[in-house]
This record gives sequence, C-alpha cells and structure tokens, in this order.
Amino acid sequence: MKKKNFGTFPKIFLSSLCVVFLFYLMPMIIDYSKNKSLEYRNNSKTVLAYTLKNDGKNLEESRGDLNENDLLIDIFSLNDLETDTVRLNASTIKQLFEDTNYSLKEVRKKKLVKPVALTLLPAEIKMIENTKQRKDFFIQIILPLILQENNNIKLDRKRLFNIINKSNNTDLEKKWLKKKYKQYGASSGDLSTLKIRMDEIPVSLAIAQAAKETGWGTSRFAQEGNALFGQWTWSGEGLKPKDADKNQGHKVMKFNVLQASVRAYQRNLNTHSSYKNLRKARAELRDRGKPLDSLVLVKYLNEYAETGEKYIEVLSQIIKQNNLKDFDDAKLLPSSIELESLI
Repeated sequence: MKKKNFGTFPKIFLSSLCVVFLFYLMPMIIDYSKNKSLEYRNNSKTVLAYTLKNDGKNLEESRGDLNENDLLIDIFSLNDLETDTVRLNASTIKQLFEDTNYSLKEVRKKKLVKPVALTLLPAEIKMIENTKQRKDFFIQIILPLILQENNNIKLDRKRLFNIINKSNNTDLEKKWLKKKYKQYGASSGDLSTLKIRMDEIPVSLAIAQAAKETGWGTSRFAQEGNALFGQWTWSGEGLKPKDADKNQGHKVMKFNVLQASVRAYQRNLNTHSSYKNLRKARAELRDRGKPLDSLVLVKYLNEYAETGEKYIEVLSQIIKQNNLKDFDDAKLLPSSIELESLI
C-alpha cells in the first residue's frame, strides 16, 4: 500500500508542472497565432484603410500624422455630386458614341478622346456576347474618366513645379501647397515626397486593372457600386462579397459615380505604402526622360491582389493582348474654351 502511494506522487507532481507550463505558454501561443494571421493580411486595396463614411476618422493608427478627411476631401465631394443619376442603357450609350464620332479605332489613329463622361455602367454590358465588342465598349466608357483624372494631376503637377521654381510664393500658392501636402499624405515642407506622389498613372495600367477587377464591367461590384478597382473597406459603405462572413471581413467600396472610383484608385496608388516602389520606379522614369511604361510599373503591383506575381502576369497579358498602350499618349478633347487654355 505504501509502495502504491509513493508511485503516484511523481505522477501528480509532473501533471501539475505540465498544467503550470501550459498556462505559462498559452498567452505566447495566442499572440503568435494573431501575429501570424496579420502577417498574411493584404491591406493594399483598402485605400489607406479609409472609408467614405467614417467622418474623417483615421483608421490606420500607424500613420497617425495623416487624416483621412484631408486625403479624401475631393473624393468625398465628388462622390456626393450625383446620387440620383439615371442609368443609361447600352444602346443609348452606343448611339451617343456614334453621334459624337467616338470610336477606339479613331482614338488609336488620332490619339484624341471625346469628353463623354458617364456616371454609371450600363447593366446590359454583360449581355454583349461578342467579347471584343464588350471589351471595346468598356474601354470607351472608362477611358475619358481615366484621362480626366490624369489631366487633373497633370495640372496640379505643373502648378507645383511653377511654385517650386519661384523664389517667393503668394499666400494663395502657400495655401494651395498646404492643401496638397495633406491630400497626398506628405509632411508639410516635404517637397520631395509630394513630387513623387503627385503624378499620373499610365492609362493602359488603369484600364487593365479596371478590366481585371470588374470582368470588363460585368461584376456585381461594378454594376451596383461603381467599383472599378475592387478597393476594400472594413467599416464604410460597401458591398459584401457573397462568400464572406456576415459579421466579419471586408466590403468592396461603393461609389455614387464612376469618376469617384477612378480618383480613389489613383489616390491609393499615389499614397499607400504598398506602392512605394511603384512610385520610385515612376520617378526614375521621369528623371531619365522616359515615358511612364505600364509594363515596367506593373511589376510593382504584386501587393494589390492576393495572387501576387500571378496578378502581375495577368495584368501584363491584358495590356499586351488588347494593345492598351495605344491609349497611353491619348489626349482628352476639352469640353470648353477655358479647359482648352489650361491643357
């Protein structure tokens, strides 16, 4: 009987040690698993994690010097312009293109694009059975919108360099510069960063990404939310992916007009830390006096999608197969004498 009791004592002691050791290790295991899951979370499509309905609160605490409302003030205002826009059907849009002599064949030849700015995609685009016709129709719709946003950046960039080259600046110029620092998430006085961030996105690259993210304009996100580039939000207004958990996960950002989606996309590439190398490569092309080559810059978009390098391959294929670089040097025809004098 005494032998039996003596034999169980080490077992009880060892069991107690195991329990204590387990409780000691448990917090470390939990922390490790949390960090592991965060490590693989791709936040590059979150538009700096900001949303269109968060009253300017900054969701990205690691970038505490930035204010979302400053970064997106012009997108807020653009997104609120039209909330009751009438959706034109595909046949009406096609007729509009014909009446204005707007065709991709002419654009490729003359490099001039008619300023036909549509606010919504037609629902019938998914019913166009001919693949080439559907692709061309989609390009015709978004091309003027992309060129318009690039024009806005071009004009801002021109003004920026005019200010830099002056020895003294007016109060109006200083005020404008202060606004642009905030808009591009650059520290006040950091002209080097501002010059790198305030630049265009090649037209062919923007078209390719819009095509990939929307299935050439047929996706639910494009049709219901004017989301051309699949940007995410965790707390703002957006559309929930069908396979996502009801209480968790991201939503795809929703816009009232297509133009707001294009502007948010460009702001994302021009400010998000995931695309720092893209901006650096773009600046190097500028310094060498070379055009902004989409097939060079696309190599730095591996963080835009979960598929990484595969995403780059797909985009490169879309650019080449559809001859999208034909549109890189296209110009948007001015819709007014005032605009013509600026461009």
